[in-house]
Amino acid sequence: MANPASSLVAANLSDAASSEAMQPQNVRDGSQLTANVSEPGAEHVAEATALGFNTTGWVGIAALVVLIGMVIVKVPAKIAASLDKQIAAVRQQLDEAKKLRAEAEVLRNEYEAKAKAAEADAVTMRHHAQQEANQIIAKAKHDAEELMARRTKRAEDKIAAAERTAIAEVRALASETAAKAAEVLIAEQLDAQADRTMIDRSIASLGRVN
Repeated sequence: MANPASSLVAANLSDAASSEAMQPQNVRDGSQLTANVSEPGAEHVAEATALGFNTTGWVGIAALVVLIGMVIVKVPAKIAASLDKQIAAVRQQLDEAKKLRAEAEVLRNEYEAKAKAAEADAVTMRHHAQQEANQIIAKAKHDAEELMARRTKRAEDKIAAAERTAIAEVRALASETAAKAAEVLIAEQLDAQADRTMIDRSIASLGRVN
């Protein structure tokens, strides 16, 4: 939006330029007065000056000062606003970075806690597994020993039964052999007895005949 003071200064400069036909010139060297000449033979009108500048010059200087003042006032404000905006953005980024860092630290702590818990669980599970393995090995050893003992007992029982059977068979065979031998002896003895009886009877009968 245009500044009213700048518009007024520009209008004054335009009016001054249109009203003067020629540029101001020094009447004499080193003087502080200037004269405007409109036409040949026209009346010279002296215009008061200050520090070598007439009214138009001072108006231009004033306009320049106003513009410089506006620039000096507005530009730093804009720069300050821009810097404030950038500072706010940087602060926001820093806050976000701090927030992300805090969240990352929380996640790291949670991960470390979970890792420690998992390690402890692994140690516990390994300990339990070792105990179970030892128990299984001990039970298997005990079962194997019992199985071997049962098998040994069965083998010993079978051997003892076989021995008893063999002894019984030997005894039966011996008894049978002894019985047969006794029968033979008895038969032989009976045959000899019968022969003697027959001889005696024959002798007796011969005696009776005589």
